[in-house]
Amino acid sequence: AKSSHWKKLLNSFLMPNLSKRKADIISTVEFNHTGELLATGDKGGRVVIFQREQESKNQVHRRGEYNVYSTFQSHEPEFDYLKSLEIEEKINKIRWLPQQNAAYFLLSTNDKTVKLWKVSERDKRPEGYNLKDEEGRLRDPATITTLRVPVLRPMDLMVEATPRRVFANAHTYHINSISVNSDYETYMSADDLRINLWNFEITNQSFNIVDIKPANMEELTEVITAAEFHPHHCNTFVYSSSKGTIRLCDMRASALCDRHTKFFEEPEDPSNRSFFSEIISSISDVKFSHSGRYIMTRDYLTVKVWDLNMENRPIETYQVHDYLRSKLCSLYENDCIFDKFECVWNGSDSVIMTGSYNNFFRMFDRNTKRDVTLEASRENSKPRAILKPRKVCVGGKRRKDEISVDSLDFSKKILHTAWHPSENIIAVAATNNLYIFQDKVN
Repeated sequence: AKSSHWKKLLNSFLMPNLSKRKADIISTVEFNHTGELLATGDKGGRVVIFQREQESKNQVHRRGEYNVYSTFQSHEPEFDYLKSLEIEEKINKIRWLPQQNAAYFLLSTNDKTVKLWKVSERDKRPEGYNLKDEEGRLRDPATITTLRVPVLRPMDLMVEATPRRVFANAHTYHINSISVNSDYETYMSADDLRINLWNFEITNQSFNIVDIKPANMEELTEVITAAEFHPHHCNTFVYSSSKGTIRLCDMRASALCDRHTKFFEEPEDPSNRSFFSEIISSISDVKFSHSGRYIMTRDYLTVKVWDLNMENRPIETYQVHDYLRSKLCSLYENDCIFDKFECVWNGSDSVIMTGSYNNFFRMFDRNTKRDVTLEASRENSKPRAILKPRKVCVGGKRRKDEISVDSLDFSKKILHTAWHPSENIIAVAATNNLYIFQDKVN
């Protein structure tokens, strides 16, 4: 993850309006299993899919550029009349299914409803119907004297997105995670207090596999913050909580997985105890490594890597922005302390990436223990420009290339990132801009 190896691949994709309209703010980013497609969801309920350009002999350097492939409205704003609640259209998560044929399938969810979308190409159209004329109007059967065989004619490529399944009415609280199982027949959706298991073919029924709702809501002490299936074992999944704990569950043990198989928690250091301890220990994201051996979690200040065979403490802890520890009071007052940062692995599980403020994002090399801070901003977004490492100055004399912790912009935050499954290509969402960076190519 050497900084000089990260080169700007292309201009930031700007959503139609350059002003930070709320609807244009990117809320999720996800590569498909081959990395040829990249999907983003935004607060306006739209899904934009980018496709990677194929390499041509005369433009070798263009290989890797992503261009808009399809845009569609996934969710619309709704109103729950029974509870007098608005259900916003914001896309919380997108998850791709492995490609089985020429079409692509993805799941997208807002706070209440998960949808399965089919994205397919059409470059031929049928002509020469017997019962319809060229405009599509029905012909008078009395005028039909010959039988024609319809033929397929070439047409301009059209990419269509059609909703194949709608999975609704199963969540009382807001959905924070969806995860496709490795059997590719089922997936789970998690909200603040429950996790449901769905079959892709059945939309009117789901199985509740985790329920942490107490009989008396006044006794509620924690909520579910994220959940994910194991990449290889279809019976295993993890979910994280606002108390900083991770539970590993095995669906073979019980239909309702209220009793966990493993419980991961790091004992708190009493010397670091403060008013904000509980808030900053809340886990905002949990991800299995591609190998399935490790779990990565992100809390407000750190990224931790856990070995599935060791529950009492993480094997690695990386400080994302420890210089904010002295700023927690003001971050609490402006609600930034509740921001939910995501984290991602690279394809070989050797490097991890997560976001920060001031449009900074961090990379940690697990082998060399080196880390780097990079910036995704329009100022340094010229194509093929090499990203320079950034440093934050905490106190004392500030060097020329350093930025003071007091001048960080907390409205510019990178919450959502994605890493290509096999190559060093990353996607970084900075408010309403999507940046794509690629490892340096000669």
